[in-house]
Amino acid sequence: MADRNAQILTVSELNRAIKELLEGSFPPLWITGEVGNLTIHRSGHVYLTLKDSRSQISAVYFNGAGAARRLELKEGAEVEVYGTIGVYEPRGNYQLMVQQLRPKGLGALQQQFEQLKQRLLDEGLFEQSRKRPLPKLPTCIGVVTSPDGAALHDFLQVIRRRFAGMHIRICPVSVQGRDAAPSIVAALKFLNRHRACDVIVVTRGGGSLEDLWAFNEESVARAIVASRIPVISAVGHEVDFTIADFVADLRCPTPSAAAELVVGQQSDYVERLENLGRRLNQSLELRVGHLRSRVQRCASHYVFREPMHLVRNYQQRVDELAARLGRQLTQQLGREEDRLQRLDSHLRLLNPRSVLTRGYAILLDSATGKAVRRAADAPAGSHLRALLAEGELQLDVTSNETAPENSHG
Repeated sequence: MADRNAQILTVSELNRAIKELLEGSFPPLWITGEVGNLTIHRSGHVYLTLKDSRSQISAVYFNGAGAARRLELKEGAEVEVYGTIGVYEPRGNYQLMVQQLRPKGLGALQQQFEQLKQRLLDEGLFEQSRKRPLPKLPTCIGVVTSPDGAALHDFLQVIRRRFAGMHIRICPVSVQGRDAAPSIVAALKFLNRHRACDVIVVTRGGGSLEDLWAFNEESVARAIVASRIPVISAVGHEVDFTIADFVADLRCPTPSAAAELVVGQQSDYVERLENLGRRLNQSLELRVGHLRSRVQRCASHYVFREPMHLVRNYQQRVDELAARLGRQLTQQLGREEDRLQRLDSHLRLLNPRSVLTRGYAILLDSATGKAVRRAADAPAGSHLRALLAEGELQLDVTSNETAPENSHG
């Protein structure tokens, strides 16, 4: 029989106790199942049922309408859901509080993504040191994207607003599906082979991991690394990351952000050029003013006011130098004349004819022309010439008396 004194709970108290018990007992977990009873409410919340062949559970994805639309979520789709167990107290229903939702099988793709990411990281392809700087102001931008996507529209709209007239070369490619990766690789090779632009933007809009998978392919990553032209990756939304983002020279969160970054703003460049022009004019005016002041100072100098003053100074200096030169020449000439006279006197003393004036004569053998110094040099019968102070005489030797030799002993 029931205890009449036992505590009696209200329905709300019971549901609250169950809520606390359930929500405290289960950590966040992944659940897989088929989507049923799908409702995307105008509030932005998504209500659905997850079921398998034997059971089902209610689920709610608060603010998940955008993700559901990107995934094109439909009833009957196989999905994987991450969330926590909760209780909706007003009806006493327990349900799954969804935090993430993805198509079934996405776990394998995520594993492939992580494996490729780690392998390329180990090769050093994510290193900042190998990435190329972007041109400050490209003359042509290559865009690798779908010609029908919103990404191209957003990109071009920003370019036209910020830098009208910029040359854009579009390489249309598939951005989703089996043919996407080969077409992206071919576009990158084409732009590089023809040097068709200064910078390449690889872009597409957001989507699920499956939608963006072409940009996680190894062939696309290596084509970006091999590009000689700098590459910007602008794939998906700000929360989306692909392998292309990691190997590109720069990653932008959206196509619009890539457009803003790659060209800057035309008005910024115009303003900068105008500032540089003003600074150049100011520098030139200062320089011209400085030179004008120098010219004016030079023009006011007495040399330019009375140029003959300078000429007269030099004329006076020339006269002084000429007078000094004349005096030095006269003095030098006098010294040389005195020296010449001394030499002449000395030569006169050394001249043998000066001796002849005192009555001496020089005897020369007429035959040999040699001077006769001893009587023995002119035996009897010799013909001699006698050189006098004035003229000469022809002499015949009739006798020769030699001086006796000095005897010693």
